[in-house]
Amino acid sequence: MELHYLPWHRPAEQSDRPCVRDGHTELTYAQFAERVDGAAEQFADHGVGPGSVVAVMLPNRVELLVCLAAAWRLGAAATPVNPVFTASEATYQIADADAALVVRASAGAPDGGRWSVLVDDLRTAPTRSVPAPVTAVGDLALLVYTSGSTGRPKGVELTHRNIAAMAGSMVEALRLTEDDHCLLVLPLFHVNAICVSYLATMIAGAQLSVLARFHPVEFLGAIERLRPTFFSAVPTIYAHLVALPSDVAADTSSVRFAICGAAPASEELLRATEQRFGFPLIEGYGLTEGTCASTANPVDGPRKAGTVGTALPGQVVAIMDNDGSLLPSGRRGEVVIKGPNVMQGYRNRPDATVDALGDGWLHTGDVGILDDDGYLRLVDRIKDMIIRGGENVYPKEIESVLYGHPAVLEAAVVGAPHPIYGEVPVAYVALHPERSVTETELRDMCTQHLTKIKVPVSITITGALPKNPVGKIDKPGLRAGLAQKPAQQGV
Repeated sequence: MELHYLPWHRPAEQSDRPCVRDGHTELTYAQFAERVDGAAEQFADHGVGPGSVVAVMLPNRVELLVCLAAAWRLGAAATPVNPVFTASEATYQIADADAALVVRASAGAPDGGRWSVLVDDLRTAPTRSVPAPVTAVGDLALLVYTSGSTGRPKGVELTHRNIAAMAGSMVEALRLTEDDHCLLVLPLFHVNAICVSYLATMIAGAQLSVLARFHPVEFLGAIERLRPTFFSAVPTIYAHLVALPSDVAADTSSVRFAICGAAPASEELLRATEQRFGFPLIEGYGLTEGTCASTANPVDGPRKAGTVGTALPGQVVAIMDNDGSLLPSGRRGEVVIKGPNVMQGYRNRPDATVDALGDGWLHTGDVGILDDDGYLRLVDRIKDMIIRGGENVYPKEIESVLYGHPAVLEAAVVGAPHPIYGEVPVAYVALHPERSVTETELRDMCTQHLTKIKVPVSITITGALPKNPVGKIDKPGLRAGLAQKPAQQGV
């Protein structure tokens, strides 16, 4: 397997082609490779080598991509850290990954007590002869952290074989060529942005424009100015775009397709986006453990509304019954996946790895149905995960923080419907009879330990939480009640 996304594997004739840009920097393929060599030399001076992990805690910018490739050049892995994490969240990931080095945006950003380099101090070129790269397909490439049912984030181990298979599959499915131009708007601590926008674009020899953030009007202005041919986004972004006043217009004719994933999108949203902006919207499905995507509606073939498409090249998507048998089309069961894109496992979590991969299939925890043509329709979620604007929020992580207060006897967090974000977390808390705490105090505690999107939009203190017949907290009942009164749009 060839790792064509690596700068030192790119054809020499592409050296002068535009490679990547952001709001401050624009690099050709040769200039990007030189930046990677400089950063790799600097990382090596800090002891990074084969088997090491480099934590990269940066907002979307060219240097983040340089750092990923620099780690890979040394046979090391990278773990991208959400740049808005609290010190508690960042330190946990840095420690769990056992990062040898942290690249951060400022001296005030968390470093987990490890060696660190400020992004503005990165070398832009090597100062001496750079040793030959040592990257191999079986090397760990990425540690992408996703919250789990235990309430503590888990590191998903992805090798170069995994990410090369994923990115190559996207190139084939999306028919990418060197004439394409991707506009990257999703955060680069997600595997979607890394594999679909960055790596697939590099394999195709195309160009990549990186946006620091999403703002509806600015985003349309970037499309008009930069003339990209495709981009990947989440339903919340499309909802914001469609909600713009009718007099806000932009020339989006360069876009030959856009991708919608990370959370379910309504048929109405897909249709409204296509009608307003004139490009087809390709809905897909996947998860971090599958290195991002496993199904997608075809770019040029039939797109079936209400489905997330067919299996991507090189993957097998099936429906499994409770007894482990595979079900025929039309039958409902758990979505399971096989392919070279499936993760190696969870870092330092052997039991969780066996649960997810023990029978040779990746168990997604999602319920779906395959039709006779192989199109997948998702009908339910086994897990309690909340998807807020395309971001995965796991109730257990929030509940663990709430249980940290001595007055909290019981806590339950569920997703409330929201017209823009899809879902937002809300919390219900029962207190010890002889102790007290206010909603404000609990919210402040959550704000201290959790990223903003994980902080419950409401915390209800009640005498007791509802239970089902076997004594467990009745989360389905809580969700059913919330479905009758969606959260306010301004959350």
